[in-house]
Amino acid sequence: MLAVIRVIPIGTGSPSIGDYVREAVKIIKNRGIKYQVTPFGTAIEASSIAEVATLIDEIVERMRNLGVSRIAVDVSFDIRFDKELSLEYKVKRVTQ
Repeated sequence: MLAVIRVIPIGTGSPSIGDYVREAVKIIKNRGIKYQVTPFGTAIEASSIAEVATLIDEIVERMRNLGVSRIAVDVSFDIRFDKELSLEYKVKRVTQ
């Protein structure tokens, strides 16, 4: 399955959130999850909704540890039962 995660730290004292997003991407990278950063979220390949939920829990905890007082998280899934999905396939399918 594919998922797109968008983390929006609120109450950071600055309109810039790039440093916080970078921390979220580090967590994804350190877990060995295949990912692709986009301007409005990070797409990942996951084995289950539970894996994505665990990842989000870790990201939320990291934001808390960084002093973020509020966080909004958007998640969307693309789940196919008839074949495997990959980030590359989805992009190639619409760009070629």
